[in-house]
Amino acid sequence: MCAHTHICVETMLEKLAKQTAIYGISTILGRMLSYLLTPFYTRIFGVESYGIITDVYALIPFALVVLTMGMESSYFRFAAKAEAEGGNVEQNKRKLFATTWGITSLAAVIFFVVVALFRNEASALMGEVYAANPLYVVTVAAIVMMDVAACIPFSRLREQGKALTFVLLKLFNIVLQVGLAFAFWAVGLFDSEFGVGWAFVANLAASTITLVAVVAASGRISLRIDWALLLVIFGYSLPLLLSGVAGTANEFIDRQLIKYLVPTGSLAQLGIYGAITKIAVVMTLFTQMYRLAAEPFFLANYRKEEFKAMNAAALKYFVMGSMFIFLAIALYRDIFAYIVGKDFRTGIEILPVVLGANVLSGVWLNLSFWYKREEKTMFALWITLTGLVASVGFGLWLIPNLGIYGAAWSRFLAEVVMVAVSIVLNRIYYPTPYQFGRMAEYVVLALAIFFVSEWIELPNEWLQYTVSTLFIVIYLCYAAWREKIDIKGLIGHILKRGKR
Repeated sequence: MCAHTHICVETMLEKLAKQTAIYGISTILGRMLSYLLTPFYTRIFGVESYGIITDVYALIPFALVVLTMGMESSYFRFAAKAEAEGGNVEQNKRKLFATTWGITSLAAVIFFVVVALFRNEASALMGEVYAANPLYVVTVAAIVMMDVAACIPFSRLREQGKALTFVLLKLFNIVLQVGLAFAFWAVGLFDSEFGVGWAFVANLAASTITLVAVVAASGRISLRIDWALLLVIFGYSLPLLLSGVAGTANEFIDRQLIKYLVPTGSLAQLGIYGAITKIAVVMTLFTQMYRLAAEPFFLANYRKEEFKAMNAAALKYFVMGSMFIFLAIALYRDIFAYIVGKDFRTGIEILPVVLGANVLSGVWLNLSFWYKREEKTMFALWITLTGLVASVGFGLWLIPNLGIYGAAWSRFLAEVVMVAVSIVLNRIYYPTPYQFGRMAEYVVLALAIFFVSEWIELPNEWLQYTVSTLFIVIYLCYAAWREKIDIKGLIGHILKRGKR
């Protein structure tokens, strides 16, 4: 144990911040490239055609969660245990890799074969548009197969600390997909009968090539499943799988409820909703890059006291940073609206609610690390099931009358429920010194700034943006003062690191 726990925690948090920055660079660059497709697709496709893209890409993560079966988190946890137990660590890790990769790849292949054989039936279940184009469903199933097969090799790169390789391969995938999409448009394929299906073909080609590359980069190749080890892993991963299913269902259920509950023009409303949620890219980026670094970091073998202190501090800084991003997007949402085509901007007023839901999603992520570490993964199931029930309940109540506004609020309220349940469980089973008072300060200040900015009516938009910028500076100054952050020293430290 460190002689000075405070210093030790600070060192560890610096390590976490560094890893977050590394993954963040790839995530930011990757998403920037990927989100080129949002203004692109919302300008070449109508709201209904883009609704198909929104629908499909809401369902893909659900399929990925089911087919990966919680093996990502299991791989990190059991790799850490292999190191702690000693012995032939490398051999044990190879066995772990072969087993987790083998079972997920097998599940992916079976999934694709079943969908391909019953493509007409699957297409009919998804709606008339898909029934008329069953190849849409087959292509998407192939994308899922490739992405699932690549999941564990990518996890191995993260576990081995090969952040640069991970970054480059992720960027390669996105650059290839974007490049193919633009190429297909240039030769007129999007105007063909297959239409929006060519967007899926671009994704499939990129995913296939990336799979080959990541398998080559992951080292020794083996698909031999150790069934005895798999049973042990499943004991850990099954609750994560079930909670992942419930959690991902909570993420896409709002889109499905729009599809089936909005009385008229549901696919068009779905397209608008999907486009607006894409604008929340920066918040999504922040949460994702944090997750990529934080999951293997917090599931490593730190002492209990160190873990609690680090987790509490990390959540505080996460909330502080998230509320800054909330303000930076919400106060300039009229500018961000130009990311999407003109027909999609009618739903821009739901953006602050979507951003708020994304903040809460990140908070819930932080509150999940303790039970994953303690191998009490059944808690994940109860939390996400509660969130799913809340999402469906609020959705059935709000969406028929409020449309996409009701969908945004139903997701927000579901995230509130999940965070509340997570806090209660943490208090009972694993009390962690989270600084809720400090975090509340940042939330209240940010919301006060937002509502004051909305209330103030200024003669022109440029004066409005100036005042909004001033408000954001006030927030940052308050955060720096409250956390005793030496801005000048921090900039100097970064510049020194850059010179090295």
